[in-house]
Amino acid sequence: MTTYTLRTGSPERTGTDAVVVGLVATRKGPRVVADAQGVAEAYGRKFGPMLSLLGFEAKRDQVVAVPTGGTIKAPVLVLVGLGEADGSTAGSGVQASEVRRAAGNAARAVKNAASVALCLPADGPEHVRAALEGYLLGAYRFDDYRTTSSDDVPNEVVVLSAGARRQEQQDAFARAEVLVRAVSRTRDWVNTPPGDLVPARFAEAILERVAEAGKAAPAKGRTTSRSPKVAVEVFDEDALREKRCGGLIAVGQGSVSPPRLVRLTYSPAGATAHLALVGKGITFDSGGLSLKPAGSMGTMKMDMAGAAAVVNAITAIASLDLPVKVTAYAALAENMPSGSAQRPGDVITIYGGRTVEVLNTDAEGRLVLADALVHAVEDAPDAIVDVATLTGACMVALGDRVSGLFGNDDALVARVSEAAGEAGEQLWHMPIPEEMTEKVRGNSKIADLAQHNSERWGGASYAAAFLREFVGETPWVHLDIAGPAFNERPAYGHVTPGGTGVAVTTLVELASSLGS
Repeated sequence: MTTYTLRTGSPERTGTDAVVVGLVATRKGPRVVADAQGVAEAYGRKFGPMLSLLGFEAKRDQVVAVPTGGTIKAPVLVLVGLGEADGSTAGSGVQASEVRRAAGNAARAVKNAASVALCLPADGPEHVRAALEGYLLGAYRFDDYRTTSSDDVPNEVVVLSAGARRQEQQDAFARAEVLVRAVSRTRDWVNTPPGDLVPARFAEAILERVAEAGKAAPAKGRTTSRSPKVAVEVFDEDALREKRCGGLIAVGQGSVSPPRLVRLTYSPAGATAHLALVGKGITFDSGGLSLKPAGSMGTMKMDMAGAAAVVNAITAIASLDLPVKVTAYAALAENMPSGSAQRPGDVITIYGGRTVEVLNTDAEGRLVLADALVHAVEDAPDAIVDVATLTGACMVALGDRVSGLFGNDDALVARVSEAAGEAGEQLWHMPIPEEMTEKVRGNSKIADLAQHNSERWGGASYAAAFLREFVGETPWVHLDIAGPAFNERPAYGHVTPGGTGVAVTTLVELASSLGS
């Protein structure tokens, strides 16, 4: 079990097995951050030539580990590049997002160390939080299915900060631990093989996470459980049919594993706002009868990343005792082809009564989200945010590291954007042109709405326009995380291969801003 400590101290006199020191790139060469000046002084005139010999220029993502030979107390010095200071922040001039990234890079460079100390910019609470988040998330591994797991994990991680005794620094440090647990749990679920996380098992996993204080008691298709902070309800297929949740039933009917709708509620005394979260939870997406190519199915276990994010976000919000009421819905189904699967051309009735013509069974996420969004509106929240790995079109537009941000309320869009900035996650505001609304409402000749665009362009905006039909006048934001939810490439910064846990910290930051 690794312990995490925030304390004052000089890195050159710290007795851990390894010391991580951040350096900023300048015109005159690499410069250590202020708190690590003692390291450069310990090396004296040898420090600059050593960096030059190593080819270390303090560029972003540069990392090098060197034995110290007794020059400083720690036997290993890990130098990590922070890039160029941008001058937009006080003190070091380094953004917290760059600290988080550098710490993540350093985590993978430290080998066989029982204890590690981090000396990165610690200008304020946000930098302290970023250092711990970055290191722990950068070191994340998913070993549940390996016969042998890595034991190369430090027993202690120390973050050095001159302001370590200040309450705001300690609060930020504690907050980072909560957020890391939430993001890591999200990654775990996304990385789990889809056969082991079918909708019913996913619902059970949610209950296990947040309802440890009570036992489930079945009642007419509903399982209810309550923890001291979060209430959880699971609606099974019988309850969903009774409620006429046509989206979930239609998508799930092709699978032997029936759908579930999970509702979680956190209701603190004195809440200042009510936030609703909705997550897409397609535990595996074959495309249904509109079958995906084989090469496109390998990562489709990640199609439940939105549901995993909202569940772990509400757990973190409750752990932090934020003064905002939160209701979360996880819409869980498996999209499979079979003799009982929905067909292109079918008409379904979404919860609340509106009819939808299904034109492509591989556009299933918006159908399960529609059921959940109508439920969320009935709770009369101040704002709704849905999170979904919704469209490949959004990846075409924004790549695999930026999420699409759509919404019907400029103030909420701005607030979510600001929250993402605080969390160190990248969003880009995307439009919902009026012509897309016209297509959603007019492309079907037999139903209220057409589920899929008849043209191949503008797919992300069309999907957002479809979802907007189910939120009414409630301020709403849609996050399309199709790209950033799963990293198919090597690790970068604090993001490891596989599930990334994207959107969790943005949602927590949004709740925090609403609570304040």
